[in-house]
Amino acid sequence: MTQQPKPVADLSEAEAKAELERLAAEIARHDEAYHGRDAPVISDADYDALKQRNLALEERFPALVRADSPRFKVGATVAEGFGKITHKVPMLSLDNGFSDDDVRDFVHSVYRFLGQLPDQSIGFTAEPKIDGLSMSIRYEDGRLVTAATRGDGTTGENVTANVKTIAEIPDRLPAGAPAVVEIRGEVYMAKADFLTLNQRMAAEGKQTYVNPRNTAAGSLRQLDAKVTASRKLKFFAYAWGDISELPADTQHGMIEVFKDWGFPVNPLTKRLHSIEELIGHYNEIGLARADLPYDIDGVVYKVDRLDLQARLGFRSRSPRWAIAHKFPAEKAVTKLTAIDIQVGRTGALTPVARLEPITVGGVVVTNATLHNAEEIERLGVRIHDTVEIQRAGDVIPQILRVVESPANAVSFAFPKTCPCHLKTPVIREETAGGAEGVIRRCSGEFACPFQRKEHLKHFVSRKAFDIDGLGEKQIEFFYDDTSLPIRQPADIFTLKARDEANGLQRLKNRDGYGDTSAQKLFDAIEARRSIALDRLIFGLGIRHVGEQTAKTLARAYGNWAAVHEAAIAIADGDKAAIEEMDALDDIGPAVVEAVGRFFGEPHNIDMVEKLVAQLSVLEAEKPSQDSPVAGLTVVFTGSLERMTRDEAKAMAERLGAKVAGSVSKKTDILVAGPGAGSKLTKAQDLGLRTLTEDEWFELVG
Repeated sequence: MTQQPKPVADLSEAEAKAELERLAAEIARHDEAYHGRDAPVISDADYDALKQRNLALEERFPALVRADSPRFKVGATVAEGFGKITHKVPMLSLDNGFSDDDVRDFVHSVYRFLGQLPDQSIGFTAEPKIDGLSMSIRYEDGRLVTAATRGDGTTGENVTANVKTIAEIPDRLPAGAPAVVEIRGEVYMAKADFLTLNQRMAAEGKQTYVNPRNTAAGSLRQLDAKVTASRKLKFFAYAWGDISELPADTQHGMIEVFKDWGFPVNPLTKRLHSIEELIGHYNEIGLARADLPYDIDGVVYKVDRLDLQARLGFRSRSPRWAIAHKFPAEKAVTKLTAIDIQVGRTGALTPVARLEPITVGGVVVTNATLHNAEEIERLGVRIHDTVEIQRAGDVIPQILRVVESPANAVSFAFPKTCPCHLKTPVIREETAGGAEGVIRRCSGEFACPFQRKEHLKHFVSRKAFDIDGLGEKQIEFFYDDTSLPIRQPADIFTLKARDEANGLQRLKNRDGYGDTSAQKLFDAIEARRSIALDRLIFGLGIRHVGEQTAKTLARAYGNWAAVHEAAIAIADGDKAAIEEMDALDDIGPAVVEAVGRFFGEPHNIDMVEKLVAQLSVLEAEKPSQDSPVAGLTVVFTGSLERMTRDEAKAMAERLGAKVAGSVSKKTDILVAGPGAGSKLTKAQDLGLRTLTEDEWFELVG
């Protein structure tokens, strides 16, 4: 009988912490593969299962929510080969629902946030979730000027020339359209066009494509727009970004406007009010799914009134007013041929199942992540077993169970030493209770070449130092080079000086480089000597300190000297410094502990000091001074009556305030509603400014 993963309710806090770390790293890898390279390495079923497991853990252990949690991330980095376009309005992703109960929870959460009873007075639109590539198309004075992919949600790839080849997208808008409008939607390839393309490729003796979604994404990212034009891409409009004026006051009304402007809109979109109507429409679309001319993987529900959308606002990576109701996964049976070990940046050893290739729903799958030794034991899988896999969409599958175990099946022995050439021992961190943790790590840390390389790859990644021409392949090259090595971040910024002193072994004389390419690399490195504070913090690769946490720390401390001083103080056990960082919104004990541990290691401090000596670190941007609370730290407590707590926090952040979760000496204002308890008492003891809800509204106008 197949063993299931340990229920979340049965996990200890230490076990949950270890699993959340593993999930954050694994989901980030899959986001990059899917969004950044159009080359997914796990299945939608596997991916969705990881996201669901992560969410369940975070709900059970809210204090363990990581700064680099998947809930804070959107898309992936911008691919090389295209210019970049910064979205004036971020392109966020949607939260997912997988059951009717998830839909009910979503609808009820909308009513709760708005402080209303669920009386079916709020309307929702329901539309098919197209399995394509998200696109934002900007029009100025009626003319198409730019088009960009989602990218990482903030910056996308400039694919304007390619989008102009899509016949369904108007080059001009009719008279009366807003002066500025960004139309957002999905570029996709129809099933029939995909089959025709594959037939043509096969007839020409060329490799065929895997599925319409990846083919559409790859077609749109062709550097030659003529190739894009030959692929018969299509488009559905369903949203908007930057816009100078809104021509309608509802989501459904905006869709009708798009249709009038000449954009294709999905005919299955409906405006509904009750939960039963939403689920009923989902079931109808699900039954018609196989006969639709395009691929879909769910139904999206959105609050219809735009003023309510504005009140509901956004979380860090998704709107509160929308959710994607995903379709169930597909299943198949194949053989597990091998289990390999991968070593990550933090030294975590992850087993990867190699599968006998099998096509599931039009996608060939060959790999599955097995997470850890406990997962292998729970599943009871052995090499040569026949296993049932599950997928939904484009990525690798999740192994559900063992179907058959032949006589030659071989149990997998988890390695006791790292697969690196040092063969350093593999260790398991102890939980708070002294038990062994789930994750096994290489004990070599920076001595382990796998970890060193992964740290350097992280350092030069798009959201860190983003050095053009210095990606993963180049890090591999320089790390292994004996005459011009890069073994730590500071080595990057001494590369040119060392190269000039290297005589005949100059970089321009190496294979793959020349005068121009070498100079471009040196220029790109030089351009990053001046670096934003949050990018430096993120680039250090401190465990639990993701992109969002790095921004929070940069915003709170303002400059590198303050960050460094606080980190050293935390490493020395300074209670005031620990309390100050812990009080920051979205910062928890795990982050504070990780910062202290990182800066408590002499070799880390040496690495950081050598790096910072090569840099000019910019101060964090100061908050807008347009509101009376800009730059102030605000804490909300008690039961607010005029708006919900979430709505109050969102308002404060829009006004430039920093919202903290606990009271400290750094708190500027405590807003206390009825029932305020210990936070109000502490604020009064510290002599802090306290306001009622009415006084808060009077202050902010």
